[in-house]
Amino acid sequence: MALLAKSLRTPPPAVAMGMSVEPLRRLTFPALGTTCEVQYAAPGGDTQATAFERAATGWVQAFEAKYSRFRPDSLVSRINAAAGRSWVETDAEMEQLLQLCGTLHFMTQGVLDPTALPLIKLWNWKAEKPRVPSAEEITAARKLVGWAKVQRQPGRIFLPEPGMALDFGGFGKEYAVDLVAAIAVDHGIANVLVDFGHDLRALGAPPGRPAWHIGLEDPQKPGESWASVGLSGRGIASSGDYIRSFKIEGRRYGHIIDPRTGWPVANACLQATVIAGTCLHAGVLSTTAFVLGVPKGVEFIQAFPGAEGLLVTDKARAQTRGFFQYVASN
Repeated sequence: MALLAKSLRTPPPAVAMGMSVEPLRRLTFPALGTTCEVQYAAPGGDTQATAFERAATGWVQAFEAKYSRFRPDSLVSRINAAAGRSWVETDAEMEQLLQLCGTLHFMTQGVLDPTALPLIKLWNWKAEKPRVPSAEEITAARKLVGWAKVQRQPGRIFLPEPGMALDFGGFGKEYAVDLVAAIAVDHGIANVLVDFGHDLRALGAPPGRPAWHIGLEDPQKPGESWASVGLSGRGIASSGDYIRSFKIEGRRYGHIIDPRTGWPVANACLQATVIAGTCLHAGVLSTTAFVLGVPKGVEFIQAFPGAEGLLVTDKARAQTRGFFQYVASN
């Protein structure tokens, strides 16, 4: 949401000058609850492209099968089902992701909490008739939330209270974007744009172009861009609740929950966009900045080396000092 990868409708400069360029290939497939698209140039031709696409889709399918809370047989679902009852064995890959959870929880000052699922389920914006939970329900759900509650030992994990649950939705898609970009590099592909539900990682540039062109969606006019950025060697992600929300008695409740309060974010922020070295960092920073709002969100982004960001409220825009160096047009 909030980022629109631009299609290349005009011929690149090299083509206009009569020079040949590699064709831009597209791989599109459904996964991780969204549409995944990879645009890339394969200098090795069809053989290289086929090998890369097979490796990329295979990795994403395996990642989703193992870590999606929507898959009843996934490792995450087995951990959640055993909450309050038993320890669950974990492998080295899961240990690495759990370590990442702890790092991100600390980095975001508790804004990103992988145990926030009880609150997310309570504020179900997708329900046929969404409702505002009672104070008692919110209090009960908050008691099940807290990364510090999770018990870990080498090779196993235990959620000590029935109803506790893990959810990697706060960073899993962005993590996958970076891994697919790495798979491209491993296959000799230097020019690639990985776009999973508008969380993106850009490497190199499209054939005959200086950079990848990414539109910035106008939260007050969804589907339309108010500007665009040129990216190469960076990740970009946006967080916003102007689409995924519900209204009751004139008040809007978005899908982004602050686990520290148990309530949806309500700070007049419509959208937060961050450019960083990886899609993972961009996504985590944009979500945290959105929750913190203006001005704390901008200050939070500026404190992260190499990151730049923009926060859009219902009345204004606030950005870090270097954000507009990426803006290509408006």
